[in-house]
Order: sequence, then C-alpha cells, then structure tokens
Amino acid sequence: MNLTRAAAAGAIATATMTTLLLIEPAVGLPEIAIGQLLSSSLSLPTAHLSVGPAGGWLIHFLVGIGWAIGYAGLVGPRLRGSPLARGLIFGILVFLVGQALFLPLVSAGFFSRGNPSMLAGSLLGHLVFGGVLGWIYGDPGGRNTGTAPA
Repeated sequence: MNLTRAAAAGAIATATMTTLLLIEPAVGLPEIAIGQLLSSSLSLPTAHLSVGPAGGWLIHFLVGIGWAIGYAGLVGPRLRGSPLARGLIFGILVFLVGQALFLPLVSAGFFSRGNPSMLAGSLLGHLVFGGVLGWIYGDPGGRNTGTAPA
C-alpha cells in the first residue's frame, strides 16, 4: 500500500464527492449538508463538543481519507476488475455502511428513512467517491485485474 497515494486519492475523491453534493440541489436532489450534520451530531448535549460547520467539513475530509487508506490497504487488493470498477464497488460498500450504521447514529434514520431522493443523492455521491478513489489510486502493485494482457 502506498499511504501517500491513498491519502491524496482520498482527499481528491472526497473533494469531488463534496462538489457533487453541493450541486445536487440544482438537479432536484435534496441538499446533503455533511459539514452541518457532522458538527451538530458532535455537539450533542452529552458530548459538550461544538466543532461548528467548518470542523464538520474537516471531519468529513478526514473520514474520506481514512476510507481511502482502508480501501488501499484492505479492500481494494481483494477486489477484481479495473481500478475504476474496484472503486465503484467500494463506493457501494461505503454507501451501505453509511446508510446502515452512520445515519442512525446521527438520528438521520436507517437508509435515510426510505427517502428515495436522499438515497439516490447519497448513492450517487458515494459512487463518485469510490470511482474517483479507485481511478486515482489505480493499481500501483501492478497485479492482475482479471483482464487479458495486451
């Protein structure tokens, strides 16, 4: 695993996903305010920790980089296909984890409470995250991706 490459790919993939999330309302999808969601969930009365929206966005990027390192070290090497295909599969896995575990923890409901437009926006964002991550991180190890040699 190339840690620097993974962290850089994670930061770029998170920035790309974030840009998409910010423009989704322009195409009729709901606004998904990650920074505000993270900052408000961390400032619950029991936590006594107010990080504000900027802190929430910072956490969002750090989590994206963490996911990228996990992809590079654990998940990506076990998947078959091109770097883009492996990244897309990883994006779906991150989407499922977020919808099933993270959102209920921040009172946003299990699978966005079944809201189709929220689910679509989140899935699209995570596919973009995974696709960009896989594409940028690539296959530095040069292992066989299941495609015929040229």
